[in-house]
Amino acid sequence: MNLFYQWQDGDLILTCHLQPKASKDEFVGEYGEAIKIRIKAAPIEGKANAALIAFLAKQFGVSKRDVELISGELNKHKRVRVSQPKKIPEALAAVLL
Repeated sequence: MNLFYQWQDGDLILTCHLQPKASKDEFVGEYGEAIKIRIKAAPIEGKANAALIAFLAKQFGVSKRDVELISGELNKHKRVRVSQPKKIPEALAAVLL
C-alpha cells in the first residue's frame, strides 16, 4: 500500500523525503512512507524548498502558486499539496493512476 500520497477534493497531498544538493532534480522512488525526491539546490535560505516547489509544479503541470508546503519547512521530511494537478508525472503514473 502506498502511503506517500492522498487525494483530497481533487488536490494531491504528497509526503516527501527531500535529498538536497543532488546531481539533478528527480523522483527516486518510495522511501518508507514518503516519496524520495532529489533536488539540485542546497538547503540554504529556503533554496531547496523553492526548487522543490518549482520541480513539482512543472511535473504536475500547475503554476508554482498551486504547490503549497504544508509542513517540514526546515526538515528533509515534508508534506506538500498540489492543487488540481493537470498531469501526472510518468515516474508516478503507475502509483497515482
